[in-house]
Amino acid sequence: MAEVTAISKIDTVIFDIGNVISRWDIRFLYEKLIDDPQELEWFLNHVVTPEWHFQHDAGRPFIETSRELIAQFPDHADLISLFQSRFNETNPGEVAGVAELIQQLHGADIPLFGISNFSAEFWPHFRKGKPVFDHFQDIVISGEENLVKPDAAIYELALNRFGVSAKQCLFVDDRLDNIEGAEALGIKGHHFQDAALLEAELKALSLL
Repeated sequence: MAEVTAISKIDTVIFDIGNVISRWDIRFLYEKLIDDPQELEWFLNHVVTPEWHFQHDAGRPFIETSRELIAQFPDHADLISLFQSRFNETNPGEVAGVAELIQQLHGADIPLFGISNFSAEFWPHFRKGKPVFDHFQDIVISGEENLVKPDAAIYELALNRFGVSAKQCLFVDDRLDNIEGAEALGIKGHHFQDAALLEAELKALSLL
């Protein structure tokens, strides 16, 4: 019985990245490039949308997706083309307080991992120069695997690659559908809202 308890104890934390560790919104880039508020809203709702971008997270190359989008909206070719080279401007900084929690977890020798819906093309440039990720043992990037959350396959791949069981893990994500996907496999989910609530969860689980 003692062995079962030890195995089932949560001792590992898996983080999402966008809007958990790093702020993310396509708006952060295009509000710099489109002055008219109505035009900006139209562009974000019809041209460069999250649904269009999520193709990159699923593994499609920007050269293909941009070509298709420019064919639909040729008058916006320049703005569409800037998305790749200026992608990091959609991630303008860290979510308040989370890097500090990651530092504390690392200091407590808690194994840290990541599962992120992220373009394989955009990831290396985004990752560069961000020491918070140095604390992670491994990060599964959806675009590298051609798998996306909340598909069960990406969580199964991650658990196998990380060498951990579902019952060992707390998974932190800002999207409820991603949390539900993880929980379906037996991973405990934390629907991220802010660092204070996450800190409370981590303390309740004796991770901090």
